[in-house]
Amino acid sequence: VDISKDIDETRQGEATVIGGNHAVEGKKLYVESYGCAMNFADSEVVASILTKEGYSTTGNVDEADVVLINTCSIRENAEERVRH
Repeated sequence: VDISKDIDETRQGEATVIGGNHAVEGKKLYVESYGCAMNFADSEVVASILTKEGYSTTGNVDEADVVLINTCSIRENAEERVRH
């Protein structure tokens, strides 16, 4: 069984930003992703859920009230990028 996943190196560490969302209470969310396309898709799902709870997404970690880092524990390479 081939469980390999394609990793787009240009997207590693990319912040998930959902356009057109505005926080009612000014709460901001920063989600950074590492790994395969599934990790980026999962980050979009998490960001969508939290925008429904009143958060807006931001590409600036310094202005975020909540910071989430999404990586895959199966892919050691992705974990190493976060640690270094």
